[in-house]
Amino acid sequence: MEPQKPSPQPRQPEGCLVVAIRIPVRILVLVLVVPVRIAWDALVVATRFLRDTVGRPLGRALLWVGKALFAWPFVALWRYVLAPLGTALGRLLHVLVVVPARWLHRNVLTPVGRALALLARYLLVVPAHWLRTRILAPVAGNIALALYRVLRVLIVLPALALRRRVLVPVGRILAVVAREVGEALGHAWRIAGRISRAVGRVLGTLLRWILVEPVRWAYRNVLTPVGHLVRDTVLRPAAAGARVVGRAVGEALTGARDAVRQARADVRRMLFGEPRQPVPVDRREPRGPAARTLGSSTTALTKD
Repeated sequence: MEPQKPSPQPRQPEGCLVVAIRIPVRILVLVLVVPVRIAWDALVVATRFLRDTVGRPLGRALLWVGKALFAWPFVALWRYVLAPLGTALGRLLHVLVVVPARWLHRNVLTPVGRALALLARYLLVVPAHWLRTRILAPVAGNIALALYRVLRVLIVLPALALRRRVLVPVGRILAVVAREVGEALGHAWRIAGRISRAVGRVLGTLLRWILVEPVRWAYRNVLTPVGHLVRDTVLRPAAAGARVVGRAVGEALTGARDAVRQARADVRRMLFGEPRQPVPVDRREPRGPAARTLGSSTTALTKD
């Protein structure tokens, strides 16, 4: 079962003073807030654009430079110099200071402090307690009661009258004025936001129809056909002619290169004669003597 929601409290009827303050304040605040809201929205848009285009890349670069110049050297200094040095100094201080101080506190200061605390209790605390309870407390009570009565008559009662007769009515009026000003500011800020968005849409539409659409129309209906015409009538034939001329020039250069090579060979032949042909050399390994077999006539059994 769902819990019942508390019913909203009925709004108290507003007086003529509230209505008389509300309408002029709202009109004045709306007139003052609309330019501020438009300037604020323009500043927000410019700030976001600068943040996305300039701030973030510059911030990343500065962060990297800061790490390279400060963070990494400091980390290395801390890790390899300061931390070991601090550990060594800590151990040295512990051995030279903490251990002797602990021994002094345990074996000297603690017994002396306990002895002084037993002595101070009997010499100071007990007499001070007796003085407070027997003499100072009654005297202070009578003095405090007299001061209370005097201060009540001189300060408290006039302050209560001033609060009840002056401050409370003035505070109520100031509270009404402050509440109405706050509500007027919120209402004017919301209306100024709507006006700012409408102005932004109107300016965007005007910019689109004055600049973007003519440029798009000129690109689609003028520049694109002209570009296609130039490409089909000038660039493509020029490219084809250039390819043909390049191919012919390449063939001519190849023929000229072959002719120059042949002429050089003829001149060399006329001046120095035909080049000697290399004599073929048998590079095979020499054969060894034939191995003797049983059927050979030079064996010892068949020599006779």
